[in-house]
Amino acid sequence: MQLLFKKLNEHAILPTRATAYSAGVDLYACLENAVTVSPGETVMIPLGIACQPSELETVILIFPRSGLASTCGITLANAVGVVDSDYRGEWKIPVHNQSQKTFTIEHGMRLAQAVVMPVIFPEILETEILDETERGTSGFGSTGI
Repeated sequence: MQLLFKKLNEHAILPTRATAYSAGVDLYACLENAVTVSPGETVMIPLGIACQPSELETVILIFPRSGLASTCGITLANAVGVVDSDYRGEWKIPVHNQSQKTFTIEHGMRLAQAVVMPVIFPEILETEILDETERGTSGFGSTGI
């Protein structure tokens, strides 16, 4: 499989893999000027790239970088971003500062990571009856802590 990336900004940095077996590729901020994120604030950061996966039965999931989240409190506002295989627009990420300190994002900073996963596209059908199971309709917390 291949990910074909197009630079939409001449200063964009293509994703890179930190090690040969890193599950995700690092994504880089593409900024003209540094952006300061205040505590509790969310800002949309452009990456300056668009992508075309060679396999359409995939999804690209964008996750926070664990180091930024655990040491700086910088994460993604949407927890996990979803890039559909047929999307060709610019990738942007909603960065959220959950710390008590301001954080400055500069051009070229690695902010998130993208992982490619296969997707099953089920047919959506309506029914009047669902099979009975041992769990039934027991929901949140029904199986214990």
